[in-house]
Amino acid sequence: MNKFAEELNKSIQEQNPLVFDLLSDLGKELFYPKGILTQAAEAKKKAFRINATIGIATEHDEPMHLKSVSEQLNGLNPEDVFPYAPPGGKVSLRQEWKKKLIEDNDSLQEQDIHLPIVTNAITHGLSIVADLFCDRNDRIILPDKLWGNYKLTFETRRKAKFSHFPFFDENNQFNIDGFAECIEQASEEKLIVLLNFPNNPTGYTPTEAEVDNIVKVLKAQADSRKKFLVITDDAYFGLFYEDSIQESIFSKLINIHPNILAIKLDGATKEEFVWGLRVGFLTFPNLGKDVNEALEKKVWGSIRSTISSGSHPSQTLVLNALRNEFFQKEKQEKFNILLNRAKKVKEVLDNNKKYNEYWSYYPFNSGYFMCLKLNNINAEKLRNYLLDEYGIGTISINDTDLRIAFSCIEEADIEVLFETIYKAAAELSNK
Repeated sequence: MNKFAEELNKSIQEQNPLVFDLLSDLGKELFYPKGILTQAAEAKKKAFRINATIGIATEHDEPMHLKSVSEQLNGLNPEDVFPYAPPGGKVSLRQEWKKKLIEDNDSLQEQDIHLPIVTNAITHGLSIVADLFCDRNDRIILPDKLWGNYKLTFETRRKAKFSHFPFFDENNQFNIDGFAECIEQASEEKLIVLLNFPNNPTGYTPTEAEVDNIVKVLKAQADSRKKFLVITDDAYFGLFYEDSIQESIFSKLINIHPNILAIKLDGATKEEFVWGLRVGFLTFPNLGKDVNEALEKKVWGSIRSTISSGSHPSQTLVLNALRNEFFQKEKQEKFNILLNRAKKVKEVLDNNKKYNEYWSYYPFNSGYFMCLKLNNINAEKLRNYLLDEYGIGTISINDTDLRIAFSCIEEADIEVLFETIYKAAAELSNK
């Protein structure tokens, strides 16, 4: 093992044995090399005369660039666009995002979390966490309503094993008993729990009471000597329309038990409606300066060895937006549009009892999506029929569930959509 990795491991093991025990074999081997980037960083601070370390071209004391590119960037400073961003992301952006996290989550205090690390959106963050903490045959606890890409990230790439519990109970509430039972039945000492709220595909976020019960289950199981990595995928954070908890469950999990490590993944991609910019964040709790720095260097090593660093222009655009005086007002306007669409979906579904012949719907109170639960109609057949006969696109999740992204449907089209789905379901049923 590389000596730098050994030094990081020693620091973690001595000061936080849980974190060390949760690391995967690859996670233990990861490190941030003290090579070109480190030397270049030192030179940037001290080489006031000539700096011959940077792996970019410069001209007239600024990054060399083409006018055909720079003229598209609306006067952005070349220094904030063309050079490589640091592997962990622009420090100013990381600081701004930490400030945002504290403002958005009432339970969070500044001392609770480490400086967020920039990722190439949340999928990249999930991949980093999988590499750091997930070994072959590690057990992952997650609901049966899940984003399909988790399978590629954890099952295919890291060879983990999934254990599912039904997302909703018979009362259409978060299935706390099923969650507890799924954990109890797992024989492994180390478990990874993956929580995604607002949930994709259902659009559900638990209530305060449901979140309290989730925390109680984890603490009780941690008391029985199980060791947990809890990953909170907060991709749609902030889009809370009704009675759900109004902050991340991550805020409730920080340092609640010596056997529980929580990690938060979120991003500007969906929260700030900049999907193509691919700017996400990975946030560790405050685990002590040495442990956090060691974990940070392992994350940097993962980033350095895969994508090298994230997009600098994207980070600059997000940073400038967060600092813009009109940012919150504009964001609230977009939130209101999505809120009204969610309300319209419920209004249409609840006011048309005829739909009950062909479907019910899962509870939804947040995010981008909702799901129909079909009666005696195959979701994939209905999806194809809607596409071929009516030019309407939906997503079949499994045999019974059809996902509707109301986030991309104009409010005026919502009633037409469900009327057409009803018509298609009736036609299929009569064939």
